[in-house]
Amino acid sequence: MFSYQVKTPLWLKLLFPGGLIWDISTDDKPTVYLPFDDGPHPTITPFVMEQLEQYGAKGTFFCVGDNVRKHPETYKCLLENGHAVANHTFNHLNGWKTDNAVYGQNISLATDCIHSHLFRPPYGKIKRSQVRDLIHADDKWKIIMWSVLSADFDKNITPVQCRDNVMKHIRPGSIVLFHDSEKAWERMSYALPEVLKFCSGQGWAMKAIPAN
Repeated sequence: MFSYQVKTPLWLKLLFPGGLIWDISTDDKPTVYLPFDDGPHPTITPFVMEQLEQYGAKGTFFCVGDNVRKHPETYKCLLENGHAVANHTFNHLNGWKTDNAVYGQNISLATDCIHSHLFRPPYGKIKRSQVRDLIHADDKWKIIMWSVLSADFDKNITPVQCRDNVMKHIRPGSIVLFHDSEKAWERMSYALPEVLKFCSGQGWAMKAIPAN
């Protein structure tokens, strides 16, 4: 069984004051942010782009460097369609289980094909020392987490439960995490269109996470 919380609790945010971004203030038009982790995937990522396009939405795709290497045309399509891309390490490393120097090198390796200073740690697992290394690096990394977890990766929940995970907690300013991966496909492919329709009905903008 997975151990996670759908809505990020305040105590977790307080563990990393100033180091991680869990949500984004929206001062003008109410806005939500829909990032997608673990791609690009040659069929799933285009499906996500098609769904976003129907609502004039832009996503932020936290790409695994090795997947960009395998599927360069899909990655190119993300850029051509105006979506944001971001670094998710080259080999989807778990920061808790990885030496800091190796972790940093793997992120740097991914920059050869992913030109972005946005970063999310795979599994959301990152050491405080790794956070310090990134935010004080010359590259000035912006570490993006999430405020609502769809849990589309969890094969123990139904597609409807995945949708409801989002619907119950999404608010303007939310960063709502999905995955464009085979593991998440059954749940994401059902939940994402429902969430997009809901957000559009609320009059909320759906934008890419700003790089600055």
